[in-house]
Amino acid sequence: MNPAAPAFIRGLHNLRPWHRGCVATIGSFDGVHLGHQAILRQLMDVSRYYNLPAVVIVFEPQPHEFFSGDKAPARLMRLREKVQALLAAGVSRVLCVQFNQALRNLTAEAFVERVLLDGLAIKHLVVGDDFRFGCDRRGDFALLQRLGRERGFGVTDTCTLELGGERVSSTRIRQLLEMGDFNQAENLLGRPYSISGRIAYGQQLGSKLGVPTANVHLRRYRSPLHGVFTVTVKFADGSLHSGVANVGIRPTVSGDKKPLLEVHLFDFSRRVYGAKIDVVFHSKLRDEQKFNSLDELQTQLQRDIAQGREFFQHLSAR
Repeated sequence: MNPAAPAFIRGLHNLRPWHRGCVATIGSFDGVHLGHQAILRQLMDVSRYYNLPAVVIVFEPQPHEFFSGDKAPARLMRLREKVQALLAAGVSRVLCVQFNQALRNLTAEAFVERVLLDGLAIKHLVVGDDFRFGCDRRGDFALLQRLGRERGFGVTDTCTLELGGERVSSTRIRQLLEMGDFNQAENLLGRPYSISGRIAYGQQLGSKLGVPTANVHLRRYRSPLHGVFTVTVKFADGSLHSGVANVGIRPTVSGDKKPLLEVHLFDFSRRVYGAKIDVVFHSKLRDEQKFNSLDELQTQLQRDIAQGREFFQHLSAR
């Protein structure tokens, strides 16, 4: 293994001697939005100053998911997407620490000792200005500064990033997606909102209804999106295809609890099972709904397709 290569490290037990000596930041980084990107730029500056690897520490499950379960806020991205975005931003490593009862019970001081010092031997820590940690929530910037002076590591905080007088946050982006405001969500993310995944073999119901779909299992408690949308799909070969997508639990045919992403591509007939796709969302057509029959569903799907085609025709005419 090349110690200098970008890496994803799952669990403290997988840390190796060459992982010691770094600069680090800690957070959920859900969405890797503009606020997160500002923290990452600051981390990279510190990394270059010390000539040490830049490490991002994340938790799985995310702490609010550990405490709230399926009532936790929807994720903007899955762990795999998050890791890819963080490594693409230039960090050297992503350390994913399991958030379990043992970690939840650690005091702030014990967390610093076990994870930051014993595990990573950090030289410098960059944290958000509202960062809190430890079983008693005593861990904050002031405590980190004190421990840094005592144990020989530096600490820098980051200011909250605001756009248009509002804080850039994952919560705000979730609200915008729920409202169908994809333009403003893109402004806060720094890129269009998208979902990535591999196309899975489904029940073939779409084909039977004359609307074949590419299905992606989201594997999350909840999705930030629900309904029918206009989308553009990008394949690994760089090709782009327009279509419409449903994100939800398919109440007419299954009523699954976990959401599924189903994409119908216009004028597309290739077999693409197993292919990795990136689905970019443009506008919301309607909410997901339960129909009394498959005939009603089929009729509505044709309306969705017609509406989707009209959207892209207007888009190309601009």
